[in-house]
Amino acid sequence: MKKAFLYLIFTAAFVGQALAQPVFTKTAQGAQYCIIKPGNGSKVKQGEVITFNYTTKNDRDSLLGSTFQRGRPEMVQVQPSRNVADLMDVFTLLSVNDSVLVRIPTDSAYVGHEEARPPFLPKGSFLNFAIKIERAQTLDEAMAERNAATEKAKTEQAALAAKMKGAESASTAKYITDKGISPQTTASGLKYVITSPATGRKPLAGDTLVVNYAGRTLDGKLFDSSIETVAKASGLQQPGRTYEPLKFVVGNSEVIRGWDEGLLLLNEGSKATFIIPSALAYGERGAGEDIKPYSPLVFDIELVKVIKGKPKLVKPAAAVKKAAGKKNPLKKPVVKKKVTRK
Repeated sequence: MKKAFLYLIFTAAFVGQALAQPVFTKTAQGAQYCIIKPGNGSKVKQGEVITFNYTTKNDRDSLLGSTFQRGRPEMVQVQPSRNVADLMDVFTLLSVNDSVLVRIPTDSAYVGHEEARPPFLPKGSFLNFAIKIERAQTLDEAMAERNAATEKAKTEQAALAAKMKGAESASTAKYITDKGISPQTTASGLKYVITSPATGRKPLAGDTLVVNYAGRTLDGKLFDSSIETVAKASGLQQPGRTYEPLKFVVGNSEVIRGWDEGLLLLNEGSKATFIIPSALAYGERGAGEDIKPYSPLVFDIELVKVIKGKPKLVKPAAAVKKAAGKKNPLKKPVVKKKVTRK
């Protein structure tokens, strides 16, 4: 709302001034400009970085662009002009706090690449800018300011991340207390409870697993399930979903890290509940609307079947070196032809 208000004031001020029929001056590049309100600030110099607000319209008064819509002013280093549309020859004629109207002939702007001309900028028309120069800095000053802003943003992000991680730990502890469970915890922070033990084969990395599951957030919201009755009971809509156990190779990063680690702790036929910290799930990014950043997840898991994978045989270094010196019996030796010089 505030941005829209500022934009209206900015536009209205220029429209009001434009009614006084401004007199335009033409630059060497062909741009036309008229300083509506002098700012009496320092003169803009080539090499400086200027900060300015603008609106751009065509001759039909259709808005084509605005820093107010974008939510931040434009910053650019003033350099020799390469095209009339870059406004560089206008900037060096202005001072800080100047308000100016600029008209750019589209015929000059699109010379040499007429195919790029949009239909709303026909031949003989103008691009109309309303510009307010806000600041002018040396390149070193602008870089120092940007670096300081970047460091500030990093600090703020780190503080927010620490706060969210703290909230994650607290919410996980509360969940465990409220459920009255005593999970085991691995070194990585994965918590698990084997709810239905079994004596089947324990998987190894590289095995293919067949798994049924239901995934929930700590507040109990179901976001995914391979079991149709569970999904329907929770009102979860998964259009086009085929309800069947998930099949994947464990330890191959085909699933979240919490699954790759936790499923190696189970036996075929067993059931368990995993409480997976965000670091082993979707981390700081989250996933969709239901899984927010730094969200721990709860999975009810059934390891239906373990299909033995093909282990990768790694030869000892000494054996590899010895084999390298032997001739391959399946490979024919290369016979060099004798070249007879004439």
